[in-house]
Amino acid sequence: MLYALICTDKSNSVDLRLKERPGHIDYLNGLGNALKAAGPFTDEAGSPIGSLVIVEAKDRAGAEEIAKNDPYAKAGLFAAVEIRAWKWGLKNPEDK
Repeated sequence: MLYALICTDKSNSVDLRLKERPGHIDYLNGLGNALKAAGPFTDEAGSPIGSLVIVEAKDRAGAEEIAKNDPYAKAGLFAAVEIRAWKWGLKNPEDK
């Protein structure tokens, strides 16, 4: 099942985000085929203010594990993380 990890950064945390970014990218790349899509939310000026990560996990507990082991989460970057089950309806490259 797919899950959307909707992560909101704490205020004034761009420096922490930039510091932790290499580990975050390595972590996401290490998820292999479980990672379906990822990228930052931005404000109107283009500064990052959160993240959207789409992952495949056996169940919600698996998605929660992925979320809590992200270096951004471990560093305390996020004010909130919402996890929602998600169905990829359109333009899913895995649809035949």
